[in-house]
Amino acid sequence: MKMGVVGCGGRGTHITGKCLEAAQHLGIDMKVEATADAFKGKAEELGNRFGVPKSKSFGGFDSYRKLLECELDVVLLATPPNFRPLHFEAAVDADKHVFMEKPIAVDPPGARKVMATGKKASSKGLSVVAGTQRRHQKSYQEIQYQVSQGAIGDITGGSIYWCGGRLWFKKRKDKEDNASYLVRNWVNFTEMSGDHIVEQHVHNIDVANWFMGHPPVTAIGFGGRARRMTGNQFDFFSIDFDYGDDIHIHSMCRQINGCYNRVSEFFSGTNGCTWGNGGLKMRNAVEIQIPDFPELEEGDTQSHVELLRSILEESPINETRSVTEATLAALMGRTAAYTGKLVRWKEMVDGENQAPWCHWTAHPTAEDFEKGPVDLPDEALIPVPGED
Repeated sequence: MKMGVVGCGGRGTHITGKCLEAAQHLGIDMKVEATADAFKGKAEELGNRFGVPKSKSFGGFDSYRKLLECELDVVLLATPPNFRPLHFEAAVDADKHVFMEKPIAVDPPGARKVMATGKKASSKGLSVVAGTQRRHQKSYQEIQYQVSQGAIGDITGGSIYWCGGRLWFKKRKDKEDNASYLVRNWVNFTEMSGDHIVEQHVHNIDVANWFMGHPPVTAIGFGGRARRMTGNQFDFFSIDFDYGDDIHIHSMCRQINGCYNRVSEFFSGTNGCTWGNGGLKMRNAVEIQIPDFPELEEGDTQSHVELLRSILEESPINETRSVTEATLAALMGRTAAYTGKLVRWKEMVDGENQAPWCHWTAHPTAEDFEKGPVDLPDEALIPVPGED
C-alpha cells in the first residue's frame, strides 16, 4: 500500500509511525509515497525519514492537491483542524481512503461539510477512520460494552475532564506573515484549532457520546482566560451537557500550568459507577460475557490496524458521523461559554436554523490561505458572555 501524509508536524509524524506500525502488524508492505505541508521544509523533513524523494514532498497551502495527484491508497490528514473539511473533501473526491485527526472542523458549517463528505465516502466504498482513539482502545471498549449491557444500570449522570497544562505557544517572528504565524501558533487561535474544548477535550466528549449512545441536547456553561500568552482562546471551560431524560454530564477542561490535572471520564448509574477505561463498581453483580476486543491495547495503532484491514478485506468502515458529532458537541459547549446562552443541538446541525452560531464561520478559512495573504484575528479581542 502507498500512503500520503498531509500535515507533517508533530502529529503528522506520530500518526505516520502508527500507520506503519499497523501495517507491519498486518504483514502489509506499506510505503510513504508523498508528503505535503504548508512549509515545504517540514514535508521534506518527514519525507527524508522514509525515503520520499523531494519531488514528492510538496510545500504550500495547495500542497495537498499535488499530493492527491499521486498514486495513493491511504491519506493521513494531520493539519490544523481549520483545514480538515477542505482536505477531507478533496481526498474523498480523489477516491482515497482516509485517516483524519480530530477535531474535524472549527465551526458548525465546516462540521456539516465533513458530515456530507463522509456520506459521499460511503457511497464510494471508501474507509474513513478518525483520531478519536479511545473508541479503538481495549480498556475503553471493554468498559463501554459492559455499561451498554447494563453493568451499572441506566446512566444517571457523569463528569468528563481534560485538565492539564498549557500547550506550546509561538511568538511572532520579525516580518513573519500572518499565514505563517497562524499555522505555527495554531493551538492558540480559535479560528485554527476551535479552542481547546474542541481540539483536545473532544476526546472526552466523544466518550460521553459513545457511552450515552447519542450527542447532547443542549449545553450551557462558562469559561475564561487568565494565563494565555498569544492567540484569542480561553484557558478554561465548565459546561453542563444535557443528554435528555434528566441526564447531565459535566464537562471540565483547562490549560493552565501548576494546577491539579485529570484527563478521564466518570459515569454514575442506577446500579453502580465506572471510569471510562476501568474501575467498574457494581452494587449488584451482573454476569456479562465480554467479547474479544482488539489484539493491541494502544488505541492509536489499533485505529490504523482497523483502517488498513478494512481496505484489505474490502469491507469499508466509516467513523465520520461519530467524530463529527463529538466535534459539534464541543462546538456547542464552546458557543455556550463564549455567549453565555443556552445552545441547542438542533441549532448546530440544521443548516437552515436561524441561530447566529449555526452559521458562524471562522476566518481566515482554509480557502483563504490558498488565495494569498490572510487577515490576523485580533489577539486582544476575547469573547465576552452576554455581549453580541
